[in-house]
Amino acid sequence: MASKKIFISGYAKLPKGITATELYSVIAVGLLVNRSTGEILEGDCSLVTATAKNFFRNIVIGENLNNVESMEKILNESYFGSARKAIISALKTCHEKYKQAIEGVETEEIE
Repeated sequence: MASKKIFISGYAKLPKGITATELYSVIAVGLLVNRSTGEILEGDCSLVTATAKNFFRNIVIGENLNNVESMEKILNESYFGSARKAIISALKTCHEKYKQAIEGVETEEIE
């Protein structure tokens, strides 16, 4: 029997010239998702400051991965950090992996 919760990660290149790039070169987004509904139960990312990580969590937890456009809209309207495009890209990757997971398709690591 499949677990009710699944972990999904997405990565995206960070822009040059920001602290996170000096540390990681890519942003990692990790989400714990309800398999059957798509609701995001927990979320984390590799942004550097605790404030940015908390802001990200507050945006994604309780949202639905099937509605990534809603999170993108919120980020575009309220997140003015340099990593915004990378965060959105990583969330879209998570959405694609979620669709594959619920369809039973094996996912491959994206380089």
